[in-house]
Amino acid sequence: MDPLLHLVHIKILVADLLSLTVQQTSPPSFLRRGRTVTRVELVGIVVSRDRREKFLRFLIDDGTGCVPCVLWLNHQYLNANASSASSDSDPTAEMALKMSEEVCLGTLVRVRGKIVMYRGAIQIAVRDVVLEKDPNAEVLHWLQCVRLAKECYDLSSSAQGVDIILQRGHILIMFQAIVMLLCTCGANKLPWIL
Repeated sequence: MDPLLHLVHIKILVADLLSLTVQQTSPPSFLRRGRTVTRVELVGIVVSRDRREKFLRFLIDDGTGCVPCVLWLNHQYLNANASSASSDSDPTAEMALKMSEEVCLGTLVRVRGKIVMYRGAIQIAVRDVVLEKDPNAEVLHWLQCVRLAKECYDLSSSAQGVDIILQRGHILIMFQAIVMLLCTCGANKLPWIL
């Protein structure tokens, strides 16, 4: 199993996601050029939204295709069955509800999650959803997908290629974490940044 493509959310276009090779194992596995892919990151416009009691199902379109995404909200129901004397709220349920409120028709969102099969079709079991305020985010995502496919994802799986991918992958993961931290907290609130 490829350590990079299996453990991280790879940036991918919907057309590439829908063209992954599906291996009929239990659970199904998804391959890109012989490498296992389990988690993805997509950027696109919400073109359909269906809120139910236990989940939010929405469709995102990135210009290359559409893929269904499911954000499970039933953490709150599991928490409600716990002791009523407990005053602690479930942070997972709160996060899921907050994310579901951000998913509106016509909004540009970044979705990260696990690839799953449901009724014979690929869909994303959403881990997190972020509303993109920058209209250039979609174009930037496209460019990153093309670059990463050429420089990382589609390289041969020789030992040397895997070492290069791992080095680039770790640098990319660290960079993404720093950017998300700066966007979330703001550089002026981080005392260790001069």
